[in-house]
Amino acid sequence: MRIFRHFDDVPPLLRGSVVAVGNFDGVHQGHRALIAEAAKKARAAGVPVAVLTFEPHPQEFFRPSQESFRLTPLRTKARLIAELEADAFFALCFDAAMAARDPETFVREVLVDGLGVSGVVVGADFVFGKGRGGNVATLRESGARYGFGVTAFDTVLAGAGEKISSTRIREALKAARPQEAARLLGRHWAVEARVEHGDGRGRLMGFPTANMRLGHCLAPAFGVYAVRAAIVENDQVIGRHDGVANFGVRPMYEVKVPLMETHLFDFDGDLYGKHLSVELVDYIRPEMRFSGLPGLIAQIAEDAQQARAILAKCPRTPALDA
Repeated sequence: MRIFRHFDDVPPLLRGSVVAVGNFDGVHQGHRALIAEAAKKARAAGVPVAVLTFEPHPQEFFRPSQESFRLTPLRTKARLIAELEADAFFALCFDAAMAARDPETFVREVLVDGLGVSGVVVGADFVFGKGRGGNVATLRESGARYGFGVTAFDTVLAGAGEKISSTRIREALKAARPQEAARLLGRHWAVEARVEHGDGRGRLMGFPTANMRLGHCLAPAFGVYAVRAAIVENDQVIGRHDGVANFGVRPMYEVKVPLMETHLFDFDGDLYGKHLSVELVDYIRPEMRFSGLPGLIAQIAEDAQQARAILAKCPRTPALDA
């Protein structure tokens, strides 16, 4: 899959694509179904399939001071979309110029002159252009004028007719319900970051941890989780391990910036500087304050035992992260 941060000078072989358009934060089951629909139409027409999204997320552009809500930063999103066998991924810069494009200008400059689309697939509630002034009806009118097809894809539902949405997934993770988030995503949600040097306390207590700052992504509920962690190099998994992780500020030590501290079971190696993708499989307990180290060490041992029991009952999945 080729990745582009622009919409001009698109290679001739990729012009005429059927393009799935949306934010696709989380690349959840609904997003994947929409992209699959675009791929189906592209195969039927004998043209490439592409995915178009925006970076940063428009909400981040308009409200930059808000707490990060992203389920999938760009690197993770690109890898997940590549797994869906898209030929191209257009992560267009959402800046003042993009925000100022009215619906007609966006269609003409980006979709027609830039990408030369043959078809567009969007969600049924899709809106676009300055002030969110365009919708599916607007897009269909433009498609008829410029000669490309438009498909409005219905919302995908989970069990009991519940809507799958990025908002619901975020709410589940903030409320310490990672299993609900996984059901909506179709895989366990994960955070990915580079492993940093910590203060070494975990190793001294017999539970060495890989320490990660989450950076530009959603902060889940503070607490202890049963996890599966993948070591990632050049976007390829080179090792996967079960473990237990704490995300939070460690009340005993009052860490100012929340950290993901992951202890990998039966692992002896150097992770410093490597990228780790940590899947949250289940929530064990909230953060706690202890009167001293013996109580903390005993609790960590109990958490690890509980995490092992949880993971033994949870089948492994091929998904890397969300």
